[in-house]
Amino acid sequence: MVTNKELLELRQQAVPRGVGVMHSIFADKAKNAEIWDVEGNRYIDLAAGIAVTNVGHNHPRVIEAVKAQLDRFCHPCFQVTPYDVYVQLADQLNKLAPGSTPKKTLFLTTGAEAVENAIKIARYHTGRTGVISFSGAFHGRTMMGMALTGKVAPYKAGFGPMPAGIYHIPFPAEYLGVTAKQSLKALETLFKADMEPERVAAIIIEPIQGEGGFYAAPKEFLQTLRKICDQHGIVLIADEIQSGFARTGKMFAVEHAGIEPDMMTVAKSLAGGLPLSGVIGKADIMDAPAAGGLGGTYGGPPVGCAAGLAVLKIIAEEKLCERAVTIGDRIVSWGKKLQAKNNSVGDVRTVGAMSAIELVKNGDVDQPDADLTKAVVAEAAKRGVILLSCGVRANVIRFLPALTIEFDLLDEALAVVESVIQDLTA
Repeated sequence: MVTNKELLELRQQAVPRGVGVMHSIFADKAKNAEIWDVEGNRYIDLAAGIAVTNVGHNHPRVIEAVKAQLDRFCHPCFQVTPYDVYVQLADQLNKLAPGSTPKKTLFLTTGAEAVENAIKIARYHTGRTGVISFSGAFHGRTMMGMALTGKVAPYKAGFGPMPAGIYHIPFPAEYLGVTAKQSLKALETLFKADMEPERVAAIIIEPIQGEGGFYAAPKEFLQTLRKICDQHGIVLIADEIQSGFARTGKMFAVEHAGIEPDMMTVAKSLAGGLPLSGVIGKADIMDAPAAGGLGGTYGGPPVGCAAGLAVLKIIAEEKLCERAVTIGDRIVSWGKKLQAKNNSVGDVRTVGAMSAIELVKNGDVDQPDADLTKAVVAEAAKRGVILLSCGVRANVIRFLPALTIEFDLLDEALAVVESVIQDLTA
């Protein structure tokens, strides 16, 4: 039997160190919200492949759809001989996207590709170059993705220079002392000091920051951004890569604000574990680039599109939006009780099942406890629970269970996390 230690040694020899890993556990098999490693150890998965397996690992309907597509064909390339599942999935996403404006969808393979193409389309449509993003944002590791990302280490350090024309303003995270009013004031200052709005092609924002710490933009803030973009002809892009597909209790997180973005980037949970991403946008904007300006050899792979069609059916038929709310309520209830008896838990927050706790010293928001956070993630894994950390201060533990997780399994995992935090802070 191969061991985790042996595979880790091979990984260190064969894979660049820049591909960081959170755990030294090598997966052998997975089902719904559980993973077994190569040594037969079982783990409750509260990471879901970084919000990828919203419908659980190896959902039978996803596996069935993938097998059926493989029996037909794997890769004719959509730009050479197009195929049904691409246009069918695009049609369904166009109907699900918020707002009444006609939509069109472009498929790619990764979230970073989706972001790159959204910026390309916005620049082509507007004839402008400037792009505004937010501190704490994460939009990928490609050159444009890095430039838009609002965190230097480890994403930008040593990789410059970054593409020109990118500006950042503070993200409204009230727990960190940044209000929506302050963010809007910073935008107003940027327009006066760095780039007039008539040269801005797009504003890109995560309705709920992922890597940045699971902070939700206030709905009034998003509504004001929508008005500002309308006023100045700026394309508003909602990055729904981590927050989309029922994770927040809505199909897309931006729906909580009741606005219609001009474009959305999607990926991760779209295809239930297979590589697939997309840009969903208003038809006139999406049609701006000339034929041949968009696409990619593997863009919209048939197997991924088939899986995506299955995922949309699962979300609807298993009522995963509603289930996400129930999961989030359970996590918050647990977290608030823990917070009441342990002042290391500074904040507990969720939108649907996009949940997090923020760890601090002595209940003080100004004393983030990154060391404790790292220790909790490591010790929880030893006790059979897979967690992820995040946050601009590296002190947030995020909970991303499959939306199909059994409630007793979720409660078991939370009990383990609680025991770890209590033991490490005793």
